[in-house]
Amino acid sequence: MSLPLDLRTLIRTVPDFPRPGVRFRDITTLLKDAAGFRAVIDRLTDAWRDKPIDKIAGVESRGFIVGAALAGELGVGFVPIRKAGKLPAENFGQDYQLEYGTDRLEVHRDGIARGERVLLVDDLVATGGTAEASLRLIAMGGGDVVGCAFVIALPDLGGRAKLERQGHRVVALCEFGG
Repeated sequence: MSLPLDLRTLIRTVPDFPRPGVRFRDITTLLKDAAGFRAVIDRLTDAWRDKPIDKIAGVESRGFIVGAALAGELGVGFVPIRKAGKLPAENFGQDYQLEYGTDRLEVHRDGIARGERVLLVDDLVATGGTAEASLRLIAMGGGDVVGCAFVIALPDLGGRAKLERQGHRVVALCEFGG
């Protein structure tokens, strides 16, 4: 019997990106590894298989990759949550704070129907700002949030705990401190 794959060993840490002092957790090294990518999708599928989900909302851009693959496994639809100005049809948006300014996320008006059960997926939760803005978009679209799924949580930055205090079920496959 083999030991379970430690996803942390497949995630590259890039120092001082996007600015000095930040250690960027890069999942592209995980995604290029067939066994690693398969393990991510299998583990998230196992975590959410028995939950009532109609759609997966994936956050640009790595959330698209994981979210779309998970949607395929669960047999549900996929809705992209994009940066401002990237969606071609009528949409609505949500501004949110970054450590160094503000940003905006948007979703198509017809992306989520009232009462649809939606799982939010992204590669990483740090402070929770992107996730909170995404959850507000899901609610604005009339969706009911089932929970949040991430490949990585950075617990020292408090985002996961913040989402859990708001009553959301959060699944993260691995954590990095610091």
